[in-house]
Amino acid sequence: MDHDHDSTDLPGLKQAELREAAHEGPHGSHADGHTGPVEEHDGREHAHEAGHGPAPSDGVDHAAMGHTPEEHAAMDEGAPDGGAMDHEGMDHSEMGHGGGGASGGHHDHHAMMVEDFKRRFWVCLGLTVPILALSPMLQMWAGVEWTFPGSVWVLTALAAVVWGYGGWPFLTGAKDDLAKGRPGMMTLVALAITVAFVYSVAVVLGLEGNLFFWETATLVDLMLVGHWVEMRSVMGASRALEELARLMPDEAHRLTEAGDVEDVPTDHLRPGDRILVKASEKVPADGTVVDGRSAVNQAALTGESVPVEKGQGDELIAGSVNGSGSLTVEVTKTGADAYLSQVVTLVREAQASKSKTQDLANRAAFYLTLTAITVGALTFLAWWLLTDGPLAFAIERAVTVMVIACPHALGLAIPLVVAVSTSISARNGLLVRDRAAFENARNLDTLVFDKTGTLTEGRFGVTEILLAPDVSEDDLLATAAAVEGGSEHPIAAGVVRSAQDRGLALPAVQDFQAITGKGVRATVDGRTVQILSPGAVQAEGVRFPDAVWTSADRLGREGQTVVYVVDGEGEDARPLGALALDDVVRPESREAIDRLHELGLSAVMLTGDKQEVADHVARQLGIDRVIAEVLPDGKSDEIRKLQAEGHVVAMTGDGVNDAPALATADVGLAVGAGTNVAVETADIVLVESDPRAAVRVIALARATYRKMVQNLWWAAGYNIVAIPLAAGVLAPWGIVLSPAVGAVLMSLSTVVVAVNARRLTVD
Repeated sequence: MDHDHDSTDLPGLKQAELREAAHEGPHGSHADGHTGPVEEHDGREHAHEAGHGPAPSDGVDHAAMGHTPEEHAAMDEGAPDGGAMDHEGMDHSEMGHGGGGASGGHHDHHAMMVEDFKRRFWVCLGLTVPILALSPMLQMWAGVEWTFPGSVWVLTALAAVVWGYGGWPFLTGAKDDLAKGRPGMMTLVALAITVAFVYSVAVVLGLEGNLFFWETATLVDLMLVGHWVEMRSVMGASRALEELARLMPDEAHRLTEAGDVEDVPTDHLRPGDRILVKASEKVPADGTVVDGRSAVNQAALTGESVPVEKGQGDELIAGSVNGSGSLTVEVTKTGADAYLSQVVTLVREAQASKSKTQDLANRAAFYLTLTAITVGALTFLAWWLLTDGPLAFAIERAVTVMVIACPHALGLAIPLVVAVSTSISARNGLLVRDRAAFENARNLDTLVFDKTGTLTEGRFGVTEILLAPDVSEDDLLATAAAVEGGSEHPIAAGVVRSAQDRGLALPAVQDFQAITGKGVRATVDGRTVQILSPGAVQAEGVRFPDAVWTSADRLGREGQTVVYVVDGEGEDARPLGALALDDVVRPESREAIDRLHELGLSAVMLTGDKQEVADHVARQLGIDRVIAEVLPDGKSDEIRKLQAEGHVVAMTGDGVNDAPALATADVGLAVGAGTNVAVETADIVLVESDPRAAVRVIALARATYRKMVQNLWWAAGYNIVAIPLAAGVLAPWGIVLSPAVGAVLMSLSTVVVAVNARRLTVD
């Protein structure tokens, strides 16, 4: 069987599968010993576990984040998350960073903005305590009188600091909103705190009315904490490109013309250089083997589940892991032409093509702002000019309208749901990196799964045991596991693991030996036992029962690997049975597909594996559509085809060749047990390798959106009744809403929003 994903097909590929190979150690000569089964299993994806800790943010390429450095200055940080925070409105001069060169990076910049809001919030909260204590209205409600000479001026000074320092991001944000002709949350917040503050100062200076300094302070506090919560839930820009670079070793062993070996930085290599790749080392550059032979683990790049034998004339890809042999390689590609560089380009393009979803809160704030300004102005003019009433009463009516429209609740409507949703996500094994993509998950109609490492466990396991007469399953498996215990090959590990899962006691073995191109043998209880490939069994002339041959042939057509267990050698050899091994299907996968169908979505399997292998897994799980034998550079193309058909698509994967597809999909879901690149490219990370988590993302996104809409109605909807009352439409009948009552109504809406957010649940 041909190696469908052999590296000779890869020079033109533009993406790779990002996995840090778990089997970086030598596999021993047993990689040769299972030549038959290995070939049958070529092309299979394989999951490898790797850590995915934080990557340094220095030198982040803004082009990879979907915006240029110039656009960065104009980013609306709040847009993805519904918190309505205009990035341009921030006071960058107080954030402790400069022009944002490579040493800063978007991730550091994002973190500094979070710290800035945090610092402003705590300072203003500390000042709010004495403001509340000194406010006459609150003292009246509490039935106390805490005054001293000059207390009103102390109150004014404290409120001025909160208004200026705490409100600065919103005041500057409103300026930018108005400059662009799109008033929104920033404008409404700035208008509310400014009207309340200026009106209160006027009252201090002699205007008849009530002091609303406490209203200014609490509104600033709530808006600051809302934005702080919001920004903490928004992950920084993707570090996928940095993680790609980590696949490459730092140094290479370059051979001089004299035949000596010198260690040089990888970026010093040039086409035509010859390098030495020692056992267990990563290949530092794309090249061709000129001397040596070894099994090379390409799982991190091509998805092949077992090491591929490489010899003279075979192509190697940078980032693959050499096995137990030593290879001399002639470098063929470096720099922009190299395989991983093409991956960088593809991921960058896919990420840059993503658009942001429009922020619901900003839209609500836009209309509420226009309403508040219009109604406030009309109220003032109506009471002052048309009724010839007192100026103080007209101002009070207008201020009441502004107080009623104060977006305490609106400012928290989305961030509170975000905070609760994020907490639920964490408890369900979900790490939300892009809120916009998460919210967009409610619109999904198709969920695409990578096979290996997502629907399957990415490791071999015994799926069927075929027996010769008078042999028991446990005896056959225990004997085979004892022989295979001397090998580090993935097939051998699968046999041993299956025996361990059954709790079988393994007999002692002696004289373990790998048989190149055939299998392995060892002495078990004084007799020789061989584990052979199909070709080796036929060459040995061992006759198995017809039932075993028939079943083995069927399993082989399904893409499973079959090995034969033989007692003895030569003419004395007698068959014991055969073991079929396959990538183990996760027990949770069927439940995930069933739940997906309940939500009305279709399930698609997208894999580089053989069609018959993929079909076999799909039949077990009830997958609706199978797209198999896809080369690594084809996965993102298949996602685009589904989108062109009108589908809203989520992609679930864990490897390098999944990274561009994760970035291309409307929502990218990375299995956390996969590699850093897949994790950093995705919008949402599934911390556990459980496909049910992918379905929970959709259910939670739908529930979150419903709760956001409810909160927006609670936050802004009460204005439909409250604003007309505040304007005094019922004043002729003696019903006048005072600013104090308006403030109470506004506060009650905030409580309702907070309680409603806490009621968010997901099935």
